Amino acid sequence: MSNQQLSRIVVNGFKSLKSCDIRLGQLNILIGPNGAGKSNFISFFRLIQQLIAGNLQHYAGKQGGPDALLHFGRKVTEALEAELYFGNNGYRFSLEATADNRLMFAHESLFPNISDYKTVGSGHFETRIGTHTTGIKQYVIPALKSWRVHHFHDTSETAAVKQLCDKNDYRSLRPDAGNLASFLFYLKNKHPKNYELITKTVRMIAPFFGDFLLETHPLNEEKIELEWTQRGHDIPFKAHVFSDGTLRFICLATVLLQPTELMPETILIDEPELGLHPYAIRLLGSMLRSASAEKQIIVSTQSADLLNEFTPKDVILAERANGSTNLLRPDESALAAWLEDYTLGELWQKNLIGGRP
Repeated sequence: MSNQQLSRIVVNGFKSLKSCDIRLGQLNILIGPNGAGKSNFISFFRLIQQLIAGNLQHYAGKQGGPDALLHFGRKVTEALEAELYFGNNGYRFSLEATADNRLMFAHESLFPNISDYKTVGSGHFETRIGTHTTGIKQYVIPALKSWRVHHFHDTSETAAVKQLCDKNDYRSLRPDAGNLASFLFYLKNKHPKNYELITKTVRMIAPFFGDFLLETHPLNEEKIELEWTQRGHDIPFKAHVFSDGTLRFICLATVLLQPTELMPETILIDEPELGLHPYAIRLLGSMLRSASAEKQIIVSTQSADLLNEFTPKDVILAERANGSTNLLRPDESALAAWLEDYTLGELWQKNLIGGRP
């Protein structure tokens, strides 16, 4: 694993994560029933993104304040504590609720190894690691900033992916794919091999698809909209003509088949299987495995079909007990004999590996 990829995460007191300590690999498939806490685990990464960007108070306020983030509120949990490990380097912090309904850093520190902490400070309300003089920040901060948490559930008529976007908003695909048109336009012109791979992959699940029609808007050359043509025809269609599943698959293919140098070190995707045909799910599994050869992948899912594409060592089980989420790895040796006759998804459905209601 790269030193910019997360090797271990410790979280105490965040939403349903009362106490979590899990090691991560290149490929991490989080499974569990509704309400087990999978989304809470993914949302912790969103919290870190906002924290590093200096938007902690704004984010906490929009989430409902400290009591919505602390495990059962401040009366039960005094502080949200976390440790993030990137090989030998790391970042740790503790956040406490204040009387004026804000989150305050009780402590914040960086470390080049687990026994040598470089204190950043305490009593502040937005992160200070960017101002710290220790050289370790050059390893930790870029890693934290490079995370991308993707969620492609919104394919409604008002979804950002179906709207005009800025042509110059192409540097990375946004979490909701709101700049998909400009990003594909960039790939077509600067990375044609990746663009061709994306279009060929889309045709595998949508044979009617011809190509994307990526042109600036005739009334505003700074804007671009996602359009496409059907195979054998030149009549343009808008993005809303795609089925929800097809549009989500296009977003997923773009994330996972983009040039490696454009990919963030860690890619998180929440329930990517939503609305996908079983064959599309198998293709998704293949793309996830391929991307994990270079980058770290963290995916939450409830799909047995998607789970079939992986091995027990890739899996993290999420289970809920007494209002708290437990994250654990399955026992690979105990499953070896079962896997001679059953798929991993079948074993999960039979409740032989855990992560079920």
